[in-house]
Amino acid sequence: KAAFINFISDEEWKSIEPVSSWFGPSSFLMSSMSALFKLSMWIRHGHGYLTENLGIPVWGSYAVFGLATLFLGMILGLVSESLGAGCDC
Repeated sequence: KAAFINFISDEEWKSIEPVSSWFGPSSFLMSSMSALFKLSMWIRHGHGYLTENLGIPVWGSYAVFGLATLFLGMILGLVSESLGAGCDC
């Protein structure tokens, strides 16, 4: 606590280089990281719900999420192909 107070009162913070805009809280990179963290928390809560409330075994929960991942990948691939079908790239 004392070191932090001295850091502020002695204005040592002025000698520190500011954070790059690339790593700023409102940057695309940090927003993406935040979204991934929120997704991981949603998956964690979903896993807990499946195993604790519904009584599905852990391997069953993993299977559900694995199949959901494969299905989502298939849907995104089909959408990507259908959008790119008219492109002469």
